[in-house]
Amino acid sequence: MTSRPATTLAQRKRQLVADELTQAALDLLADGGFDAVTVDEIATAAGVSKRTFFRYFASKEDVVVQFLAALGAAMREELARRPADEAPSVALRHAVWRCVEDCAGHEERARKVVRLILSTPALLARFLERQAQWRDELAAELATRLGLDAGRELYPRLAADMALAAFHTVLQRWSAAGADGTDGGAGGGAVDVAVLTRDCFAVIAPALDAVVRVPVAS
Repeated sequence: MTSRPATTLAQRKRQLVADELTQAALDLLADGGFDAVTVDEIATAAGVSKRTFFRYFASKEDVVVQFLAALGAAMREELARRPADEAPSVALRHAVWRCVEDCAGHEERARKVVRLILSTPALLARFLERQAQWRDELAAELATRLGLDAGRELYPRLAADMALAAFHTVLQRWSAAGADGTDGGAGGGAVDVAVLTRDCFAVIAPALDAVVRVPVAS
């Protein structure tokens, strides 16, 4: 009886330290650049020692990778909870929007982090690696929803790829906007990330909703 509260307290303390390190790391990396910021600076900003940092993360890159892992988990979780009779394009749009909304909710800080990931080769490589994992997870969830075989039929993986391509496009356009929220590359208009997400999925919706049972050639 007495061990459970102690364990819970320890877990909460560990999570608090991890959150502080993550926030400090992402803030510093986004402002200073991935190569310029040191682990010592991150630890100091979080109020912990360098040794403590390495108890939670293997490297600076690992902080960002864990941030990305949380996005992927949220995406699959949202897809799994969508109504069973919802069109694939709608269910996938909501799944992607869950991640986009989490990012956009922090506005300029998150925009800097996304810009950092997309502009740093090492981080972009890990981001694309994560997206490959998300594709498999989304494909499996789609197959379950639609009664398809994810390993044998083309639709689940192609649909997951299209949804993630839309997600990537939204992040690119949104992160490229200036601090005032305008897109200098698109006529200087304001970037409404919700509208951007909706428009991206409007383009691919016909293909997403054309569920065709085509087996993968053996």
